[in-house]
Amino acid sequence: MNEVVARWRRLADGIPAVAFVDSCLRGISQVMFQNNPLTGALILLAIAVAAFSTGNGEVLGGALLGVVVGTGTALALRVDHDSLRSGQFGFSPLLTGIGVATFLQENVAMWCCLILGAAGTTVVTLALNRIFKKYGLTAFTFPFVLTTWVLLMAAYQFSRLRLETGNAPGLPGERAQTTSVLNADVAPAISKGVSQVFLADSWIAGLIILVALLINNRWAAIWALVGTAVATLVAIGFGVAETPLEKGLYGFNAVLTAIAIGSVFYKPSWRVAAYTVAGIVLTLFVGEALTTVLTPLGIPVLTGPFNIATWLLLLPQRRFAPVPNHEPVHKSIFSERQASD
Repeated sequence: MNEVVARWRRLADGIPAVAFVDSCLRGISQVMFQNNPLTGALILLAIAVAAFSTGNGEVLGGALLGVVVGTGTALALRVDHDSLRSGQFGFSPLLTGIGVATFLQENVAMWCCLILGAAGTTVVTLALNRIFKKYGLTAFTFPFVLTTWVLLMAAYQFSRLRLETGNAPGLPGERAQTTSVLNADVAPAISKGVSQVFLADSWIAGLIILVALLINNRWAAIWALVGTAVATLVAIGFGVAETPLEKGLYGFNAVLTAIAIGSVFYKPSWRVAAYTVAGIVLTLFVGEALTTVLTPLGIPVLTGPFNIATWLLLLPQRRFAPVPNHEPVHKSIFSERQASD
């Protein structure tokens, strides 16, 4: 394994085309705060499994086109080399590509919109990071959220773009809902909470993503599972709609919050664990509040709740032994330093 890793690193360092592929794979993994091309490749496999199992192959195409266009745009704009190589400009365009392919009807106009959106997401990333840098934060996936919201809402005004969000505009609370209960279907829903980070409705994809995380950072895998499980169980306790619960829609934002707070920005400890669990619950409530706001527009919340909740959790700047430079506690197997427990 170490020999394969070393060979890949040498290829990426010596061949520009391989370096670009490496950056794209790292960009895929950076959605989950990882910097590992192998993790990115496994996540891409999970996206493919979910896409073809649901008969939505265009979603895989959207993911690939999104990360390639986004990374290519960053390269053309001559962004910081280290940030580019670590995939920092690939993850939000990847999600934009998935979002556009998922929520707009497939046609030529959709693909044109996807390309424009992926390129635009990179520009939005540069703009928002300049703002958030003043507060010691990053834009996280908000460039994807903001760009995709704009594209979806604009689609209402274009005859060649048709929304397929599954959420017809309407007043909050006017739809009849079947309240969920704790049963055997909760386990697949918990796994889908991981896959829904990539808008994938597949418990198998969720398990593949957990394995991808485990390869690079065991704490990230643990907190991803805790995030989706706690959010799902709390949602059941308060009484939520059964259909979105079964799809894992109450867990995916909490997955990202849990990884960020529990394993990326702070070293694991009991204080950090308590703070992270509180953050998971906060993310759930922010998500439901944002759902109420966006329901009249028929627009999905995407990863908006994760961004809002995580910013709120980091702004107080509590000192739980912060990790220098916001690097993961356990280094990537592709990094210069070896991971250690």
